[in-house]
Amino acid sequence: MNDSYDVVVIGGGAAGLNGALMLARSRHSVVVIDAGAPRNAPATGVHGLLAREGIRPSQLLGRGRAEVRGYGGQVATGEVYTVIRQDAGFVVTLTDGRTTLARRLLVTAGLTDELPDIPGVSARWGRDVLHCPYCHGWEVRDKAIGVIATGPMSVHQALLFRQLSDDVTFFAHALPPTGEQAEQLAARGITVVDGEVTSLEIADDRLTGVRLRDGTVVSRDALVVAPHMVARAGFLADLGLKPVEHPSSMGEHIPADAAGRTDVPGVWVAGNVTDLAAQVGAAAAASAYAAAQINADLVTEDTSQAVAAYRTADHFDKAYWEDRYRDHTGTCGREPNPHLVAETADLAPGTALDAGCGEGAEARWLAERGWQVTAVDISATALRRAREHADSLGEVDWVEADLSSWTPQEGHFDLVVSHYVHATTSSAALVHTLAAAVAPGGILLIVGHHPSDPNTAAHGDVHVTAEEIVAGLDPVRWEVLVAETRTRSVASTTLHDSVLKARKRP
Repeated sequence: MNDSYDVVVIGGGAAGLNGALMLARSRHSVVVIDAGAPRNAPATGVHGLLAREGIRPSQLLGRGRAEVRGYGGQVATGEVYTVIRQDAGFVVTLTDGRTTLARRLLVTAGLTDELPDIPGVSARWGRDVLHCPYCHGWEVRDKAIGVIATGPMSVHQALLFRQLSDDVTFFAHALPPTGEQAEQLAARGITVVDGEVTSLEIADDRLTGVRLRDGTVVSRDALVVAPHMVARAGFLADLGLKPVEHPSSMGEHIPADAAGRTDVPGVWVAGNVTDLAAQVGAAAAASAYAAAQINADLVTEDTSQAVAAYRTADHFDKAYWEDRYRDHTGTCGREPNPHLVAETADLAPGTALDAGCGEGAEARWLAERGWQVTAVDISATALRRAREHADSLGEVDWVEADLSSWTPQEGHFDLVVSHYVHATTSSAALVHTLAAAVAPGGILLIVGHHPSDPNTAAHGDVHVTAEEIVAGLDPVRWEVLVAETRTRSVASTTLHDSVLKARKRP
C-alpha cells in the first residue's frame, strides 16, 4: 500500500471494485481496502446480474480484483480502524497500524445483518434461512416457505415469496399483522400462525420445520427472516458520519444524495452502506456513478489549481523576483510587519518558519526574540541582503527555494508565518503546505493583501480574504483565533490586510 492515493475505496465487494475500476480507468491512483468479509459469502451464487447470472460470489470478486489491477489500481487486505481529516484530504488508519492518505474517499463497506435471536437462524443463514426473494427466491420456488415476523417489512416479504410458492406460512412471532395486513395475507392464501418461534428443526443438515413455544412444530423447507441491517461505518465517526435510521425502518445507513455524496466534503458512499436493499448489480452501478462524480470533483480541483498556477506563473517566477530586488535599493532596515508583532510578541520562542521572507525583516525580528528561524525565499538577491544585514544573528537558516515546490518538514514548526506571498501556485495550495508544517499546538499566521486594495500586489489573483484562508483549514484540527481585515499605514496611505491566526489542535 502506498503512502497516498487520489482515492481510497473502503470495502472490496462488487460496489467497491466497480467504483475503483471506474477511477483506475480515469487514471487516478486508487486502492481498495478489503476486510475480506463479504455479506454474501454464504450464498452459492449471485443473481439478477446480467451475463453473470449464478456466478459464485468469490469468483465475481476475483474477476473484479483482476480487472482493477489491470488498470493500475491496487487491492489491499485489511480492516479500516479510523479515518480523520487532514488539511484538504484524509488519513486512513488500518487496525494493523498501517496508514495512507487520500484526497477523496469512496465508502462501500456494506452492512451487517443482525439476525433475530432464534436458535438455528444464524447457522442456516444464506442456506435455507433467507431474506431476499430476488437473491434466493427462485431456488426455493414451490417449496414450503415460512416467514417469521421479525421486522416492519415481514408482511411485504411474505407477499413477495407468495409469488414463488403456493405454500407460504406467516409466523406472527412478536409482530402480529394489522387488520389490513391480515386481510392481505388471507386474500393471498397465506396461513398465519400465532405464537413465538423458539427454534428451528434441522435434520440431515437441512431445515425441516419451525418449533413454537407451545411445542408445536410446523414443517417448512425454507425460512425467511428480516434482519436488522446496520451500515459498517464505525470508522467514519471521527468525521462526524454515523449510521442513522433508514426511512424504511429496516436498519441504519449513511445518508447521501443521489450521487452518493455525504454531508462530509470529499466522502462518497455507495452500495449497502447507504442503500440497505441494493443487490449486487444496483450496488455496483451506484458505485460507478459515485466514482464518476469523484473523478469530476478531482478534475475540477486540479483544473482550478492549474488555472491559478497558470495565471501567476509569468508574474512571480524566480526571474521576476530577481529583477524586482535588483531594481530597488532594498528595505532591509524596515520595521517588521505590525500584524506579526501584534500576534506573536507574547508567544514563547521555539522553531519558526518565515515563508516568503524577502529581505528578512520579520525573520530577524523573530530571531532577536529567541526564535530559531528558517527563512525561505525564491530570490537569491533578497536572501543575500538578508544575510548581510543579519550577520550578528545566528538563529536564522536562510533557504533559497520556490514555495510552490519546496516542502517544509511536516509538523515541525511552532510558528509558521507568511506575509503577502505572491506564490507561483494557488493560494489554497500554499495554505495547505504551510498548515501541514505547523506542529500540534503551534500557530499559523498568514497576512495577505485584501481585495479592497487591488494595487498592493502585482497581480489580482494573490489578493485573498481571511475567510478564504479559513476555508482551507479543517475546523476539526484548527482553532481560528483571528480572521479579519485590518489596516496599516504606508507612506500616508491606508492599506487593508487580511489576517489569519490559527492554532493547530494538539
